[in-house]
Amino acid sequence: MNSQQLAVALVGICLAGCATRPPQVLTPDLVPKTFGAQVAAPAPVWPEAGWWRGFDSEELTRLITQAQADNRNLAAAAARLREARAEVTIQRAALFPQVDLEGDAVRAGVGTSAVQTGSQHVSTGNAFSLNLDASYNLDIWGLQGDNLRSATEALKSSRFAQQVTALTVTAAVADGYFNVLALREQISIAQEDISAIDGILGTIRIKVTAGTASHLDLAQEEAQLEAAQAELPVLEEQELEARVALAVLLGRPPESFDVHAPNSDALALPVVGAGLPSQLLLRRPDVAEAEANLAAAHANLQAARAAFLPQIVLGGSDGFGSAAVNTLLHGPSAVWDAGAQLVQTIFAGGKLVGQKDLAYATQQELVADYQEAVLNAYADVESALGQVANYAREEEHLRREVDAAREAFGISQLQYRQGVADLLNVLQAQQTLFEARDELAQARLARLQALVHLYEALGGGWQEPERDRTQLLTGN
Repeated sequence: MNSQQLAVALVGICLAGCATRPPQVLTPDLVPKTFGAQVAAPAPVWPEAGWWRGFDSEELTRLITQAQADNRNLAAAAARLREARAEVTIQRAALFPQVDLEGDAVRAGVGTSAVQTGSQHVSTGNAFSLNLDASYNLDIWGLQGDNLRSATEALKSSRFAQQVTALTVTAAVADGYFNVLALREQISIAQEDISAIDGILGTIRIKVTAGTASHLDLAQEEAQLEAAQAELPVLEEQELEARVALAVLLGRPPESFDVHAPNSDALALPVVGAGLPSQLLLRRPDVAEAEANLAAAHANLQAARAAFLPQIVLGGSDGFGSAAVNTLLHGPSAVWDAGAQLVQTIFAGGKLVGQKDLAYATQQELVADYQEAVLNAYADVESALGQVANYAREEEHLRREVDAAREAFGISQLQYRQGVADLLNVLQAQQTLFEARDELAQARLARLQALVHLYEALGGGWQEPERDRTQLLTGN
């Protein structure tokens, strides 16, 4: 090996060493030691893949199964995954030789003139050829390999993005279903409110006829009735819109869709706990997606650096040429050639420098995006744990308030009929009761949706395969 060849080999070895793994940006300051809020034992650590079954609702399970099959966002995510697979196939092809088969058939004529006789003669001939051309780009500097790694990481990102969409759709279906049931509960409360007001109104009419109550009492209760009846169509419209939105999530027209459960009373309230914060990052598909995007950007940066180096292309052809088809494949008509081509960009107006700078800036952007995804993951879990605990406490207090308000309303009605209390006491007790019941229905909805949020924040039972990881906790 001469000195020139040795220099080239050493440069190749040095540049091959530059094909490093993505920058390690998962530092200890981004990962808490423990979560601030924890679910009391005994709670299973991390949700199961079918976490929604913990609510003990066959209807919810059926709706989520339908959404997983027919949701349009999931269909689009699946198509994007196929696009990413196709891109990997395209980039992988650059690592293999390209072979082309070409055949030509030409008939040509040449005219000649005789000066003495003034006659013209045209001679014609045929030419046939069959060539097999092959070329191979030597990936000495890893340009094609970097492009393939970028496409492979982009494929991983698309796969993780599909999981993000699936988790989001599943959580949205559960949220929408619970919202429909809560609105139905509020409609039922409003109807009971109207029925109770109507009952009091009957008592007032009897008292007015007997002369023991004034028309003022009658007018006040009639106004109360109209106000309660005015709230009912608003709730019914909200329930309709919630069902329509849920139907769209299921990928079906809303006209033929309905929810059968009347309220959320039959739902169970599952308990789930969060494990170690360091394990959370393996269970969040959005964090894995950001991780893969960063790895793809790093491969693009490597490719941009390799583009500065000369590219070597080996080429060759083998074929046959003849004036007659029947002798085309005979030995004497065979032709071949082989060679190598060296291509080095000398001046491109700063294009390569711009491409490298763009790739570096993109990598820095995705470093920040990945770290933001990590922080958001921990924030989501902390918020969800706090919501589950605090909404449970709120619901407990509101249940006690409803019990006390119901007793107060019953006493006020009895006292009014007996003439020992005025109508104002009844109206105040009635308003307190039905406002408390309405708040209780909303608090139960908030608690159910907080559980869904917690399942979603914990990854919904998904887990990133260890082989796909490119970020490791550093600085320990």
